[in-house]
Amino acid sequence: MSFISRLTFGAYGCCIEAFEFTLGVEWSALGQLPTSTVAEEPASLKSSRPSSPFVSLKKLKTALGAVSKHKQMKTPRLKLTARGLGFVESDEGDFVPVSYASDETGSDKKKKDRLHPALDFKRIPLVFALVFLSGSSSSTLKKPLSFWRFNKALPSVSESSSTMTVTPNISINDGNLVVHGKTILTGVPENIVLTPGSGVGLVAGAFIGATASHSKSLHVFPVGALDGHRFMCLFRFKLWWMTQRMGSCGKEVPLETQFMLVETKADGEGGDDIYTVFLPLLEGQFRSALQGNERNELEICLESGDSDVQTNQGLCLVYVHAGTNPFEVITQAVKAVEKHMQTFVHREKKKLPSFLDWFGWCTWDAFYTDVTAEGVEEGLKSLNEGGTPPRFLIVDDGWQQIESKTKDSNVVVQEGAQFASRLTGIKENEKFQKNGHSEQVSGLKHVVDQAKQHHNVKFVYVWHALAGYWGGVKPAASGMEHYDTFLAYPVSSPGVMGNQPDIVMDSLSVHGLGLVHPKKVFNFYNELHAYLASCGVDGVKVDVQNIIETLGSGHGGRVSLTRSYHLALEASVARNFPDNGCISCMCHNTDGLYSSKQTAVVRASDDFYPRDPASHTIHISSVAYNTLFLGEFMQPDWDMFHSLHPAADYHGAARSIGGCAIYVSDKPGNHNFDLLRKLVLPDGSVLRAKLPGRPTRDSLFADPARDGTSLLKIWNVNKCSGVVGVFNCQGAGWCKVEKKTRIHDTSPGTLTGSVRAVDVDVLAQIAGDDWSGETVVYAHKSGEVFRLPKDVSVPVTLKVLEYELFHFCPLKEVMPNISLAPIGLLDMFNSSGAVEEVVIHLASDKKSELFDGEVPSEFTTSLADNRSSTATIAIKTRGCGRFGAYSSQRPLKCTIDKAETEFEYDSATGLLTVTIPIPTEEMYKWLVEIHV
Repeated sequence: MSFISRLTFGAYGCCIEAFEFTLGVEWSALGQLPTSTVAEEPASLKSSRPSSPFVSLKKLKTALGAVSKHKQMKTPRLKLTARGLGFVESDEGDFVPVSYASDETGSDKKKKDRLHPALDFKRIPLVFALVFLSGSSSSTLKKPLSFWRFNKALPSVSESSSTMTVTPNISINDGNLVVHGKTILTGVPENIVLTPGSGVGLVAGAFIGATASHSKSLHVFPVGALDGHRFMCLFRFKLWWMTQRMGSCGKEVPLETQFMLVETKADGEGGDDIYTVFLPLLEGQFRSALQGNERNELEICLESGDSDVQTNQGLCLVYVHAGTNPFEVITQAVKAVEKHMQTFVHREKKKLPSFLDWFGWCTWDAFYTDVTAEGVEEGLKSLNEGGTPPRFLIVDDGWQQIESKTKDSNVVVQEGAQFASRLTGIKENEKFQKNGHSEQVSGLKHVVDQAKQHHNVKFVYVWHALAGYWGGVKPAASGMEHYDTFLAYPVSSPGVMGNQPDIVMDSLSVHGLGLVHPKKVFNFYNELHAYLASCGVDGVKVDVQNIIETLGSGHGGRVSLTRSYHLALEASVARNFPDNGCISCMCHNTDGLYSSKQTAVVRASDDFYPRDPASHTIHISSVAYNTLFLGEFMQPDWDMFHSLHPAADYHGAARSIGGCAIYVSDKPGNHNFDLLRKLVLPDGSVLRAKLPGRPTRDSLFADPARDGTSLLKIWNVNKCSGVVGVFNCQGAGWCKVEKKTRIHDTSPGTLTGSVRAVDVDVLAQIAGDDWSGETVVYAHKSGEVFRLPKDVSVPVTLKVLEYELFHFCPLKEVMPNISLAPIGLLDMFNSSGAVEEVVIHLASDKKSELFDGEVPSEFTTSLADNRSSTATIAIKTRGCGRFGAYSSQRPLKCTIDKAETEFEYDSATGLLTVTIPIPTEEMYKWLVEIHV
C-alpha cells in the first residue's frame, strides 16, 4: 500500500516553512487512483504536527513518522520534486538535490538537461509534492512519478478509475501559460518557473520566476509569446511618470512596464471574459519590469542598479492573478502581493489626510520658483474675494535656501543646469524672511500664520525634493555637515533610457547630486520637518522621488536605497505631521510604491502644462488609467490646473469625479469663478467622490487617446449614487518614435458612445438589495433628467476637449405608484456628491390614494393634491443652491430643516427642485424632506 500526501514548503537554509499539511488520497498502486475519498487527518497526528511555522528537518521527520505509523508503514524514504528539481533524503536526514528523478533510466535522463546546476537551493522558497513510499525505495520504481508543476497551494483533483487531472487556475502546461483554461503565453522557456501563492488571498494567483546560468546585476528573461489578446499596460515613458499603452501582442509592450492587464474573451455566449493582471515585483535587492521584444515575447527585466549586487535567479518576480471582474482582480492582486511582500500597505488601510475634502491653491503655475511671501498673500486674497476660499495651501518650489549656480563654459550641458542647484539650509530663503531681511527669523511662520488667521486656511503644505532639492544637499554646507552628504552621479536604467530622455538627468549626470548618507537621511528629514512643524506647516509635497533609484550603486542597489529613504521619510512625517501630511510626486516606480506603508496621496500623472496644447487630453486619460494601479496604493492626485484656461471646464469636470483633492494654481486675479463655484462650496469644502476614479470596463482596452474612435469613460461613486464622466481625449499622446508627448491628429473627429448604469461597477452595492436596476440619470452639462430602465444605454456625442457627466441615481419605490431618486446640487459638477443619506419613512396604516380609482400606475395616473401624506423621504445633503430630485408624482410639500419651503415640479421629467440657503456652519448637513 502506498500513501501520497501533499505539503507546501518553503526552504530557507536548514529550515522548512510549512504552509499546508493536507493528507491526500490512498493509492492502490502507483499511478492509479481508487474510488476512495480523501482521508481525514486522524487525531493522533495533530499532536505530532509542528506548531511553529518554521520546523527543522528533525521535527519534520517526527511528524512524517507519525503519518507512516498511522498507515502501518515503515519509516518512509522521502522524495521531493519541485519544478523539475528533485530532492531525496540522505542517510544523514538532509534533502539533497538530484537531477529529476531517482530512477535515471529511459526518458528521464533527457529531463536532466532542464535543471540548472547553479541554482542556489538555500535562497528561494520551493513548492513540493511529498511522496510517501511504503515498503520499498524509489529506486525500485519502473517509471518515475508524474511530475507536477504546482500552480495552486492545493490543485483540484478529479478522480477516475485510472487518471488524475490537476486543474489549477494558473498553470504552465506543455510550454504554455494557461489561465482559467485559456492560453495567455506560448513557448514558455524551461527556465521559467511558476510558484503558487499560498494562504488566503493568494489562491487565485501565482508567481513567475526564472533562473540563469550566470549571476549578473541585470537579466532579461523571455517568459513566452503574447499574441491575440488585448492588453492595457502602464509604463514609465520617462523616469518620473507612467502612462498607458494598449495592444494585442508582445512587441507592443513598452520598456518599463510596471502593470499589465490582459483580456481573454469567453467562448460563445453566456461565458465570462477572464482578466489577468501581471504585477512585476521587488524581490530582495532586485526590481522587475516587463517589456516586449520583436518575437512577441513578454520579457522580465530584472535589475539591481548596482553592479556588485548580482543574482542568477528570482522566484517571485511577477505576480499573476485572474478573475472575471477586472477591478476586483486588480485589488485582490495588490492585496495578495501586500501579504506576500509585507513591505507596503494597501490604500484602504491608510489614513487619508484631511486636506483632500477642501479646496486648495498651489503657488507653482502662478509663480514657479519666483514665489514670494507677498505672492502667497495675493493669491489667497484673490480667491477669497471671489467666494471660493482656499482652505489648503501648497507653497511649491522656490521657498528654500539653495546655492546659486554659475554657468561653466567648459561644461557641455547648460540647459537645465538649474536642476543641479543644491540645498544649503533647512529654513526659508530671504524671499520669505520677515520684512525682507536676511536675518534668520521665522518668516515662514509669519506666512503660515497670516494664511491661517487672515484667510482661514486650514492646512499649509510646502514642497521639497526627496533628496532635499533637485540637486540634493550641498556637501559640507554650513550647519548641514552632520548629514555626511557626498556627490553622486545618477545612472538611469536601460529601460528608462530607451524611452524619453530627461533634462534633469542630463544635468545631474554632469553636475552630480548631493546625496545625504542613507544612515543620516532620517535625521535630515526629521530636522527639516520639525522646523516646518514649528512654523505651523501641516505637511509636505515630496517631489523628484525617482532620482533615488539612479543612485543605488555602492548602496546595495536601487531597491535598498529607495527603501531606506522612504522608511526615513515616513518615519519623519509620522513624527511631525499627525494628519499623515505627505503628497508623493514624480514617484511612479515600483521601488517606491512597494515600499510605501504610510503615504496616502500620490500624484497620478505628469504635470498640468498650461501652455502645452498636446498635454490636456493625455493628462486626463493618463490619470484615469494610472489610477487602476496607483489607486491601490494611495489616493490619486490629479494635479493643479488653471480655472481661467481654454481647457479649464474639461480639467475641472474630470477632477470632480476623480476622488482627488481639487486645487488650482491661478495667478492672483486670473480666475473663472463661475467654473470654480461648480467645484467649491462657500465654506471652501468640495464634493469629493469616494473612490479613485477609473476607466469603465468597456474603456479598459480601448485607446481613447489614439484610436480615433473611442471616448474615455471614468466611473466613481458617491454615498448614494454613481457617476460616469465621458471625455473626448483623442488627438495626442506619447510617441515612441519621437519619444515625447505630441499631437498626432490636429483635427480629431466628433465621437459618439454610450453610457449605462452598469458602467458604475459597484452601483448595485450602493443601491442596496431591493434595487430593481432602474435609475434616474442627470446629465450635468445638458441639464437633462430622465428615467432609465435596467440595462438601457444613453448615447453621448462629444467633440475633442468636450465632456459630459452622467449621475446615475438608483430609483427607490416608495409606494406601488410612487418612486423617487435624489439627485443633488444641480449646478455642481459632482451634483450627486452632495447627498449624504436617504431614509424613507412610511406613514402608518396609510395607502396611496389614486386620483380616479384606477389600477395604480405611476406612469399613467396622478395622485390628488389634497391626498394625505403616505411617506416622507428624508435626505441629508451638503452645500447650497438648486437641489434636485426625481419624483414620479408631485410632492405634497417640501421642508428644509423642518421649515416648509417652495418647490418647483416638472411633470414632464419628474424633476423636483428646491433652493437650499448658504449654511452658517462648515460641512453643514441640511435635512431636506419630501412629503408624498
